[in-house]
Amino acid sequence: MIDSSSPMRRSDNGDDGPSVLGVLVRGVALVVVLPFRLAWELLTAAGRGLYRWVLAPIGRFLDQWVLRPLGWLLQHLIWIPLQWLGRAALWLWQTLIWLPLVWLWHNALWPPLRWCGRGLAWLFHTLLVVPLYYLVWVPVTWLVRVLTPALRQVGRWLVVLGGYLGAGLSWAWWASGRILWWCWAVTLRPLWLGARWLWRHLVVPVGRAIRAVWRFTVVAPARWLRTRVLEPVGREIRETLYALGLLR
Repeated sequence: MIDSSSPMRRSDNGDDGPSVLGVLVRGVALVVVLPFRLAWELLTAAGRGLYRWVLAPIGRFLDQWVLRPLGWLLQHLIWIPLQWLGRAALWLWQTLIWLPLVWLWHNALWPPLRWCGRGLAWLFHTLLVVPLYYLVWVPVTWLVRVLTPALRQVGRWLVVLGGYLGAGLSWAWWASGRILWWCWAVTLRPLWLGARWLWRHLVVPVGRAIRAVWRFTVVAPARWLRTRVLEPVGREIRETLYALGLLR
């Protein structure tokens, strides 16, 4: 039994044959895919032949007749002579320079330098350390040992004196405060209260009475005279002068 998804379908007449889609796929494969496949196979075969018959023999020839002889020449003509030269130079350095310098240092230079160092150390200790010890360190330590109790006692006296001085200053501050308070309470406060009472009960009422008398005796009559007499008379005089042509 043939599947319906197969490219071989039964025709309407009942005959089995390739479908149109299958024919197109085969044609495309023959026209497009097959030339590329043939070209790839040809390139692969050409590459294998080139490697087998050309590149590999050339590589073997170069390795056997060029690289190996060249390496042998480099090793025997350059590297080995350089090694011998290096060893000879090292031997010459150690024999002719380093060993004589070491012998000269240990036998000719180091003993005088060591004796000079010891002499300089003795001079430094004798001429500087010892005088400083006996002239500076010993007197300073003796002064410290002797003056420490005295300084301690002086410090105690200063502490006691400071306590008394602080107590005296605090008492003086308290006494001055009390004196100022009593001066204020006995003299200044009664004067202040009396002056405030006089200001409230005497000066203020008298000032108010004087202001009221001035208002009723001077300000009110003057205002009435200005509004009732002087302004009408002034207007009459001004109109008369305008009428006579004396004012324009």
